Amino acid sequence: MNNNKNTTLHIKNIAIIAHVDHGKTTLVDALLRQSHTEMKKEVADLEAIMDSNDLERERGITIFSKNASVNYNGTKINIIDTPGHADFGGEVERVLSMADGALLLVDAKEGPMPQTRFVLKHALKIGLKIIVVINKIDKDGARPDWVQGKTFDLFVELGADENTAFFPTIYASGRDGKAGYTPDLKAMKDITPLFDEIIKVIPAPGGDINKPLQMLVSAIGKDNYKGRIAIGKIYNGKLSLNQEVMHINRDGQMKKCKLTSISTFKGLGKQEEQEVVAGDIVSLTGIGDVTIGETIADVNNPIALPLLSIEEPTVKMVFMVNDSPFAGKEGEFKTSSQIRERLYRELETDVALKVVDNSDGSWTVSGRGELHLAIFIERMRREGYEFAVSRPHVINKTIDNKTLTPFEKVYIEVPEEYSGIVIKHMGVRHAKMDNMVKNEENIVSLEFTVSTKELIGFRSEFITDTKGLGIINTAFFDYLPDDGFERVRERGSMVAHETGETRLYGLTNVQDQGQLFVGPGELVYKGQVVGQNSRSGDLHVNVCKEKALSNMRSKGDGAAEHFNTPKRMSLDDALEYIDDTELVEVTPLNIRIRKIVLDEAEARRKKAMGIK
Repeated sequence: MNNNKNTTLHIKNIAIIAHVDHGKTTLVDALLRQSHTEMKKEVADLEAIMDSNDLERERGITIFSKNASVNYNGTKINIIDTPGHADFGGEVERVLSMADGALLLVDAKEGPMPQTRFVLKHALKIGLKIIVVINKIDKDGARPDWVQGKTFDLFVELGADENTAFFPTIYASGRDGKAGYTPDLKAMKDITPLFDEIIKVIPAPGGDINKPLQMLVSAIGKDNYKGRIAIGKIYNGKLSLNQEVMHINRDGQMKKCKLTSISTFKGLGKQEEQEVVAGDIVSLTGIGDVTIGETIADVNNPIALPLLSIEEPTVKMVFMVNDSPFAGKEGEFKTSSQIRERLYRELETDVALKVVDNSDGSWTVSGRGELHLAIFIERMRREGYEFAVSRPHVINKTIDNKTLTPFEKVYIEVPEEYSGIVIKHMGVRHAKMDNMVKNEENIVSLEFTVSTKELIGFRSEFITDTKGLGIINTAFFDYLPDDGFERVRERGSMVAHETGETRLYGLTNVQDQGQLFVGPGELVYKGQVVGQNSRSGDLHVNVCKEKALSNMRSKGDGAAEHFNTPKRMSLDDALEYIDDTELVEVTPLNIRIRKIVLDEAEARRKKAMGIK
């Protein structure tokens, strides 16, 4: 199809926008399967085709955008799966730059949600044509008419013009692979109505193949044989294999390069091409130092496209080599040079991330939020890296001698009986309530504005407060004057008194002092945090203590004392829990919390001398 050099009318580029768990991935699967797209067997057998990353399947969210394409009645439809969480704003920004329209997927029961709002706001800002897909109409309690009304309200609230606000609507059951123009599941046969609406509504990509070449690089990949891969949409002109092009970098500097391969997307794979024309999404190799947001242009008439603007990082953490007593035992990559190389390699594909070398050999890593950094840490851990990280801190700005700190919009949905405790704890964090609505099902929707620094650590508390029944989402709001409040952890830690193996006797002796994080038979070291104290201040405990043996027996010997189930700290829990005196030790096998200064006496001496 790309050999047709006359027009770009037979290409449609669409992004998929949806809140987590609203069925985005299942709908894309249906589009791929019902267009009879050829897929490799191992990919076709996956339950959710687009969620190819282990972390995505576990967390049920899309983190990395992916490209696919289907051919429907002679029209090539490039499908771009967008990240569903606000922390991945860098991905969202550049993904939408490749699209000419979008499918906005909304749950037929829940309606539009906070993460929908975040990505939709970007899509409307750049003028994408939107088709609303009300999905999961087979769900118990589905209320498609109410959802359509709420979606219209959201469009109006986000400033959509009249033409955009009166959006076309398709009703669907992605799981069943069916769609229709009315919410009648029985009348639906297949996904064809959605295909027809895409052909009818989504505009063909603009651009002229007779103009000088212009391509904007929106994503970067890597091939062990071909090298660095640039992925993006051709805005004007055409590309041919072995063609000389001009690479214009972010600073406006130009350099000639020769293309060594050109591919377009077919299904979930790629297809080698000799020539590709304006409007299509392409991946190419031959430009060794290309990065996101740059232009690949015509050699004789190089014209740069506008750079992609990326939201600034709001949260930073310090990464360092692990120096605990267990260092080097569990990770494959643990040296300073290995960790540094991995951190800087991530910058090639994640423009929302920043890395700075510190004088003491550590690195300050900045990202769009707690989740952004937590996902990156988890990925490194699964790749075999071992390291330690500090408590997350917000990144402040100074403008006109005023300190500005990032604030977030927090969107919460909870059953009515838990709304009081949530409002109380948000009040403790000096949050401003912007809105409160209760629906007919006694679900309370709350909207707050709160400083990012006071919100850090709230998620785990929120889950406990709402017995896991609450939904919380956040999105960056603005930089505002610092209110001067600093969140301080109210309770201290229980810290291991010595290195050894935990014993049931030692654990049961101290479990009444707080909440334990470890169970019996685990190796711990002196200075490791093994639980949370029920009072303020740290408590050093001997969890390795064994019961003294004697040759005397007494009545009741052998009656086991009850041991409370310890709280297992996930990476997210650990990052939210630690204070400035603690680190999270990350290895492929374990997540541990430890004191920065492991020896209690040395820690007291440093504190007395004012040394951090």
